[in-house]
Amino acid sequence: MDGTLVDTEPYWIDTEYALAQRCGGTWSQEHALNLVGRALLDSGAYIREHMGIDRTPEQIVDELLDGVVARVQTQVPWRPGARELLADLRESGVPCALVTMSWQRFVDPILAQLPPGTFDSIVVGDRVTQGKPHPEPYLTAAADLGLAPGDCLAIEDSDTGATSAVAAGCTVLCVPHHVPVPAGERRVFAETLVGLDAARLAALVVRRGRRGARGGVALDAGRGAHHL
Repeated sequence: MDGTLVDTEPYWIDTEYALAQRCGGTWSQEHALNLVGRALLDSGAYIREHMGIDRTPEQIVDELLDGVVARVQTQVPWRPGARELLADLRESGVPCALVTMSWQRFVDPILAQLPPGTFDSIVVGDRVTQGKPHPEPYLTAAADLGLAPGDCLAIEDSDTGATSAVAAGCTVLCVPHHVPVPAGERRVFAETLVGLDAARLAALVVRRGRRGARGGVALDAGRGAHHL
């Protein structure tokens, strides 16, 4: 979700710097970008180590969520083309899952701005045992949709997320934003979601899967890569 459908990374980074200032720690842009795509508790452990503050990972996550959720409730910074693509997928009857390592209380105010039924499955970080890059989040989403992972297309903006989806067996459409995503098996690339629709996404699944298979979409170039 974050970086793919909405661009709240600046909210997270601002909140991380505020936490460092409040607690007497140190932080950097490099450290902040190292957290893109990670599970929140993993991020909390990383911040504790590298920021040097006396907080547990759980306390760090709670404080970050307090700050970021307050900003999201005021304004959701949608990525270009995101809402249009979601609307087309819904109108086309394509089953969709939201797969994010953000927690439910961050996701709720964003989902409130979308039509009911936009997602058939919602897999959040506090629902799974193993976060990205482990395949569990995407395996869970595929099971919810009643689909084989190989019939699913994941949309990701980070290597962490793409690794999770590929490990689950999905094809991945990588739309890099804040951090680069390397090329790899079952990874295809686009610069933006603008102009994408259900037909173009379905073609990616058919090209790499079984023709005629029922497919779904799970939402988060170089050698071996294909560009849209």
